[in-house]
Amino acid sequence: MQKTILITGSTDGIGLLTAQKLLDLGHKVLIHGRNSSKLEHSKQRLLESNKEGIIETYLADLSNISEVKKLASDISKNNNKIDVLINNAGIYKTNDKVTKDGLDVRFVVNTIAPYLLTKALMPLLHSSSRVVNLSSAAQAPVQEEALRGEILLEDSHAYAQSKLALTMWSSYLAFKNEIEGLVMVAVNPKSFLGSKMVKDAYGAQGVDINIGADILVRASLSDEFSNANGKYFDNDIEQFALPHLDATDIDKCKNIVLAIEEILKRDKIF
Repeated sequence: MQKTILITGSTDGIGLLTAQKLLDLGHKVLIHGRNSSKLEHSKQRLLESNKEGIIETYLADLSNISEVKKLASDISKNNNKIDVLINNAGIYKTNDKVTKDGLDVRFVVNTIAPYLLTKALMPLLHSSSRVVNLSSAAQAPVQEEALRGEILLEDSHAYAQSKLALTMWSSYLAFKNEIEGLVMVAVNPKSFLGSKMVKDAYGAQGVDINIGADILVRASLSDEFSNANGKYFDNDIEQFALPHLDATDIDKCKNIVLAIEEILKRDKIF
């Protein structure tokens, strides 16, 4: 059965490769990027290898949280359901670390934007849908002052905290279980994948990104993940595992969600 699958940050790297693999399996793929020419180039590249593929493109800068709600609206106008949402877009290192809203861009792109997009797309999700959130082996206790933009962290600390925050809201929404049967899972696709982000952050080539794309395809489609709601898959050890302990504490997870919602309320977004 053909599924409709949205992948954020899918104009290069693991996102684009995952889109290609899902397209080759016969699924309708919604790709997203923040650069219009790069987005169109990525679409043409996908179609070159699969002329029959069904692709929709969506433009949005996830560092601007006002664009995230519009992204959800645009997707909703063209689709009556989303079978899989892969929150893949992420950022580690950038020169512009503070957004126009006064927030740390790493927390916005890695934590707040995927939360808002997931919540805004809930009407399109259903009992067989899956939300796959890209976490990381790098997870560190979240300083709420940093999440709220009150202090600015060094790159590695901001990244690790933002990825734990994402894992925590993933755990909390799974616990709340708004849609019975929906699977919400956090996945570490593999440490030091050969993505642009890893190359920019560490100056290293990294390992084959097919490893990361393959686990995202499995998380999206395989029976192995059919009962994975609220779980964390660590592809470094190739199995489900415990995330950072804070992501297993439902009260701490709730506090992160409340902090995110307060930010969105403050900026009159949600």
